[in-house]
Amino acid sequence: MTASARPRCFLDVTIASKPVERLIIELFVDETPKTCENFRQLCTGEHDGKSYAQSPFHRVIDEFMIQGGDIAKGDGTGTMSIYGGEFEDESLNWKDMDEAGLVCSANRGKDTNGSQFFITLEPCPHLNGKHTVFGRLVSGMDAVKKIATAPGRWKSVDVAGKAML
Repeated sequence: MTASARPRCFLDVTIASKPVERLIIELFVDETPKTCENFRQLCTGEHDGKSYAQSPFHRVIDEFMIQGGDIAKGDGTGTMSIYGGEFEDESLNWKDMDEAGLVCSANRGKDTNGSQFFITLEPCPHLNGKHTVFGRLVSGMDAVKKIATAPGRWKSVDVAGKAML
């Protein structure tokens, strides 16, 4: 599938309740369809009204990644998926984590994927084969960098809206 044919979702982000640039994410549905569908439905809110709206980026590690998507508890300890619970890893070795802006499933180990995701701030080759790479940022890297350096960190950074392009 060509990049132009892949679906895109977006997340509107705020820092200290002020809008920041929109994050537009291309989904690798041809390689990771199950993970992409979970993310897509949580972007749009079409699964039982559950969505990323009003959820924080709860974990920020300088020069590594920002992590969000805990729509269950908001602090990184919760998880859920459109499939009822955690679900299996998908196509772990199809794409190396060789660039900034990759969108990946955050998990606690093998086959523990849910709603949480992270966006890389730089290449992360030490994570190759450990997390499902299911998308890439096509717009919004400046916003991701602002999130990574925001004062107060995750307490002031939220997903404000939800949608799909």
